[in-house]
Amino acid sequence: MGTNSGGSPAPGRWFPPDWPDRIRALARGELTPAPARPAATVLLLRDGDAGPEVFLLRRRRSMAFAGGAHAYPGGAVDPRDGTAEDPGRSTAEEPAPLVVLAALRELFEEAGVLLAGPTPDSLVADVSGEDWEADRRALAAHELSFSALLARRALLPRGDLLRPWARWITPEFESRRYDTWFFAAALPPGQRGRNASTEADHVAWLSPAEALAGYERGEWAMMPPTVATLRQLLPHRTTAEALAGAAGHDLTPVIARATLVDDEVVLSWPGHREFEQRAPHTSGQVQDTRGT
Repeated sequence: MGTNSGGSPAPGRWFPPDWPDRIRALARGELTPAPARPAATVLLLRDGDAGPEVFLLRRRRSMAFAGGAHAYPGGAVDPRDGTAEDPGRSTAEEPAPLVVLAALRELFEEAGVLLAGPTPDSLVADVSGEDWEADRRALAAHELSFSALLARRALLPRGDLLRPWARWITPEFESRRYDTWFFAAALPPGQRGRNASTEADHVAWLSPAEALAGYERGEWAMMPPTVATLRQLLPHRTTAEALAGAAGHDLTPVIARATLVDDEVVLSWPGHREFEQRAPHTSGQVQDTRGT
């Protein structure tokens, strides 16, 4: 987590301590950027008393990527989700088919929610039985592919229920990098979100305002994409309204820019001024320049 200009922790700010050194190494040509793996994550929504609520999980601190951060269910693409003959590629406006399937798979793996049905316009109503749990565990353990699970149960994936929401790419100086599509989807009738992931130690349904308040108080660590996408949910009064509003979103990939000014690292995300931070070379501390 970063610090503000007064040296105290910046509220909920995600800033790993090795970033400044890695940024300087990249600037000196001593660090080769890792390729960004295609990935997907899902803002799972339901209607609460005060408007939409979103499903958030807290990643275990032992996780190599984003340990301790609050995030949405998601992960990298698994080539087994599709066919070798038609892997597909993402465009600026549309995610590749494998990215969509990854979103569906990760939602089932980590939240126990399955967007699939026996026909193109139906959804399975209950995935809570032990037979379903056995399949979910096998999927998470890479003993079963998502395509095999669907085929075994004669189900069709409902990628049409996912609304592209945003696209963020992990900065070049990170050791693990992802080209992540963010989708929004409604919780299907009869299903419920739960902590089905070994990668998380806590889950919660929260309004975007509640989640952001926890971040601002410094109680919950969140990465910039999570904060930015939660802010996009704030104006919407219902899940249906949020899903309809996704059609107008800018899907241009957001990637952090790092510059060196007299060896001071300045880290910024284009279009998201609130996340800018600085790391002076003399102190090793990170300054939060939000609001300046």
